[in-house]
Amino acid sequence: MTRILGLDVGSHTVGVAVSDAMGWTAQGIETVRRKPHQPDEVFERIGEWVKQYEVEEIVVGLPKNMNGTIGPSGEACQEFAREAEKRYELPVVLWDERLTTMAAEKMLISADISRKKRKQVIDKMAAVLILQGYLDSRQSKN
Repeated sequence: MTRILGLDVGSHTVGVAVSDAMGWTAQGIETVRRKPHQPDEVFERIGEWVKQYEVEEIVVGLPKNMNGTIGPSGEACQEFAREAEKRYELPVVLWDERLTTMAAEKMLISADISRKKRKQVIDKMAAVLILQGYLDSRQSKN
């Protein structure tokens, strides 16, 4: 089976998760800070994970409005996905991520994680939820 990388792309950070080799579960890896003056740095870091985990597919969370339309954040994620597809020559899937950050926040609050710590891991946790949703949808099709 192949490993899949999940990304929660925000304007300031990118949360990263990877699947297990069987494609059943998602584990958080890291939250990468995006630097406006060094846009290639985040892609270089993702490229390291693609090699390290022998990733064969990437899932990028697509933030949609509750009515299903795509706003500026969604457009930025689509552009990020196109760039990732071009750089890594891998299939990139856009996955509806509505409410994943809110769900991640609730999970961390229920685990009694401090506000400061939550801020550090929220995007990584959202990436896990995005990737796990995608993996679950693939399993239900089989």
